[in-house]
Amino acid sequence: MPSRKVIITCAVTGAIHTPTMSPHLPITPQEIADAAIGAAEAGAAIVHLHARNPQTGQPDQSPEAFAPFLQVIKQRSDAVINITTGGSPTMLVEERVKPAAHFAPEVASLNMGSMNFGLYPMLSRFKEFKFDWEKPYLEGSRDRIFRNTFADIEYILTTCAENGTRFEIECYDIGHLYTLAHFVDRGVIKPPLFVQSVFGLLGGIGPHPEDVAHMKRTADRLFGDQYRWSVLGAGRNQLPIAAMAAAMGGNVRVGLEDSLWIGPGKLAESNAQQVKLARQIIEGLGLEIASPDEAREILQLKGGDRVNF
Repeated sequence: MPSRKVIITCAVTGAIHTPTMSPHLPITPQEIADAAIGAAEAGAAIVHLHARNPQTGQPDQSPEAFAPFLQVIKQRSDAVINITTGGSPTMLVEERVKPAAHFAPEVASLNMGSMNFGLYPMLSRFKEFKFDWEKPYLEGSRDRIFRNTFADIEYILTTCAENGTRFEIECYDIGHLYTLAHFVDRGVIKPPLFVQSVFGLLGGIGPHPEDVAHMKRTADRLFGDQYRWSVLGAGRNQLPIAAMAAAMGGNVRVGLEDSLWIGPGKLAESNAQQVKLARQIIEGLGLEIASPDEAREILQLKGGDRVNF
């Protein structure tokens, strides 16, 4: 694993948070493009992208929702573009995979297991919501499974097989690493593996330092030098988890998808603000951030000239 160059990924909007939660959450194509470009200028080598309905902020996984900002980001930045196949837990896999299959990005996310995906505790912070969809969306997570069966995973892999896309493999628990090992053993996923360990989301592994160490030990044992490790901490765990991982040889992911905060009780005003803090932590440890081209080399990506946008 690379010891001196740390890849920062920025997840700029996601499908977890809703418009009521922060006025700084990017919603429109222009806001998403500007947020991604700002994050790249601040030091993010990779930008991870979801789309939203520009009027309501509701997650939208249609390729038509992605097209307006993909072109802009590509024209104004050299950042590696990473398109979600997770979409939203309310969506079917056939809907979720469409943008990655259509646009053939350098990187696409891939969730490694079905899980409870608890967003409903956030309801307690708000009495009123800007849009009618927000409250039932959050409340519904109390009795909703984020479905990622073996068949779903294979469907995404098969659908994108000819695109040369490298997957950001999202592992929310230890068992997800073993599911990844299963697909690697079958030759369906080929190294180098880009493993994104997710900590602190209700339904997945917790954010304790022992959880971080356990994830890394298990991945080391299963994949040896065939993987590149990255982490994201949900909510208030974002920067502490980033600091731990960077010190342990890992890469980091930040962004308003994963946390709306920049400090205790203080909303982040931009994705770039979080990237800058992550960069300070990394450089404070005597490490360097990876440029987009260095990230391409580390992850053995196909290059930004071989995408369909």
